[in-house]
Amino acid sequence: MSSLHDRHRAVLPDWLALYYKDPIEITHGEGRYVWDADGRRYLDFFGGILTTMTAHALPEVTKAVADQAGRIIHSSTLYLNRPMVELAERIAALSGIPDARVFFTTSGTEANDTALLLATTYRRSSQILAMRNSYHGRSFSTVGITGNRSWSPTGLSPLQTLYVHGGVRGRGPFAGYTDERFVDACVADLEDLLGHTHDVAALIAEPIQGVGGFTSPPDGLYAAFRRVLDRHGILWIADEVQTGWGRTGEHFWGWQAHGQAGPPDMLTFAKGIGNGMSIGGVVARAEIMNCLDANSISTFGGSPVTMAAGLANLGYLLEHDLQGNARRVGGLLIERLRAVAAGVDAVREVRGRGLMIGIELTEPGTDRAAPEAAAAVLESARENGLLIGKGGGHDTSALRIAPPLSLTVAEAEEGAAILEQALRSL
Repeated sequence: MSSLHDRHRAVLPDWLALYYKDPIEITHGEGRYVWDADGRRYLDFFGGILTTMTAHALPEVTKAVADQAGRIIHSSTLYLNRPMVELAERIAALSGIPDARVFFTTSGTEANDTALLLATTYRRSSQILAMRNSYHGRSFSTVGITGNRSWSPTGLSPLQTLYVHGGVRGRGPFAGYTDERFVDACVADLEDLLGHTHDVAALIAEPIQGVGGFTSPPDGLYAAFRRVLDRHGILWIADEVQTGWGRTGEHFWGWQAHGQAGPPDMLTFAKGIGNGMSIGGVVARAEIMNCLDANSISTFGGSPVTMAAGLANLGYLLEHDLQGNARRVGGLLIERLRAVAAGVDAVREVRGRGLMIGIELTEPGTDRAAPEAAAAVLESARENGLLIGKGGGHDTSALRIAPPLSLTVAEAEEGAAILEQALRSL
């Protein structure tokens, strides 16, 4: 009989990437651990790409899913849906956006796609500003605004996209500046760019770039951008697909590190809110959300089962202060990793906040990316019982560490020890 890997290759696209030279099948999980088909246990520091936000097999979520599935699984947005209304109420209140409306989708890609539809309709413009090194999804429109060549297979797009400096603090022409001068230079770049364009619909930006390798600007950059955008009537969309729900520890939303000029006009979310169930969405001011003048529904967005999961998961997150846990345990973990990295020549930078940590690898003594080193660390960590991710511009040379937010101090130390061994093996 063919292996599962052989069967995968026979029927699925070549471009559907798999981690590891010998890919693993994950069969079940509990807490912060998962098991593969051979019975090996792994500490999960990637959470299905930042999606298992609270814990694997969280009883509160699995019970909510089972109970709702036993009543009704699907109805669509053409009917009143109590779990959808209740989750929308909670998210609207938490969003920080005044007079907020919420539209649910099935993924972050679809959420960003919806935000682009709203922005271009509201502003009557197809021009979008995005950040260099960004990632916003795999649909035709979101690929067109993604500023990372590794994830943008076509230059065709329904939008005209212009890319702004600022998403990456440690590379590029402003890398050597102080934080204050960095922000000033990026704002000047934005001002200059707007002087060359017609009316722009929106700026879309991840407060911390996810696929880009957990890079971020100094706090306050997007507030400074917001003041410029407001003068031109341009909307600000915060892509919170990876930064939302307290993962950064210091803030519930990533935009709050840049909130001096107020909240964004729209924020998009997905991943962690469903703890593995397919939930995405957009929060926007009512006048923006209601600007569409044609019919629109969602067949699967707002499904009763996924909404029940989201409600249970959000309730658990808030009741157990997992944002505070991300701040405390994440702070310990990043300091531990920085101490490890100090003795590894291939580590250029350890960055991040809360339980969203990136380790950038380069050829020792240079700024040249080291994708082979990143792949080697990924393999070594797996062999020793730890799952991590990778990403980044410059040939995907950053390791991505994003455990469930319920991570304990002992588990953080366990993962750090495995990472230390993997890094030192370079």
